[in-house]
Order: sequence, then C-alpha cells, then structure tokens
Amino acid sequence: MPLSWADFERVDMRVGVVVDAQEFPEARRPAYKLSIDFGPLGVKRSSAQITHCYAPRDLIGRRVVAVVNFPPKRIGPFVSEVLVLGAYDEAGEVILLRPDFEVPPGSRIG
Repeated sequence: MPLSWADFERVDMRVGVVVDAQEFPEARRPAYKLSIDFGPLGVKRSSAQITHCYAPRDLIGRRVVAVVNFPPKRIGPFVSEVLVLGAYDEAGEVILLRPDFEVPPGSRIG
C-alpha cells in the first residue's frame, strides 16, 4: 500500500554520531548498545544487530541515520530510543546507512 506524503513527513529521520558502542550480551541475537549524539535532540540509545560487520571501536565517531520518533522499545534490560537504519546485504547482515559528507548531528533526512 503506498504511503501518502503526510505519512512520510511523520517519520523523523536524523543524522547522528555514535559516541559509545558496547557489547550487549543480554540480547537474544548478537547486538551492540549504541549511544548516538543527535545534536539539539541530545544523546539517544539504540540496540543494533550489526556485530557481523562492525566492531564497537570502529563505530565511534561514525555518522548514522536513525528514526528518532518511534516509541522507546525495551530489549531485555535495555531501552532502545531510536532505530538505526541499514540495508541488508546478500547474507542478510545489516550495512549501516550514512551520509556521504559530514553534516551536523541532528540534521534531518528528507
């Protein structure tokens, strides 16, 4: 079913910078706990199943794209506040989306 323009406008996607990435051993499937700086929106947390392609140290300072207006989701003892976006490769692993050029944290995607 096609989305209306109004539906698309309701999804708030922003660029953030990963400021911390930690192992998340309590998750059912391998994941990291990310802290992401969205500038004027502050630092938000997310759980991301990206362990196959990324190491925590390689994520620090990386710009990512995330949906910031979904309701928080509890994942075990952790509350994920944003959904980091990625594309699935042929093996079904998530490859993170990011802008080609540096834009300020909190920049809107449109």
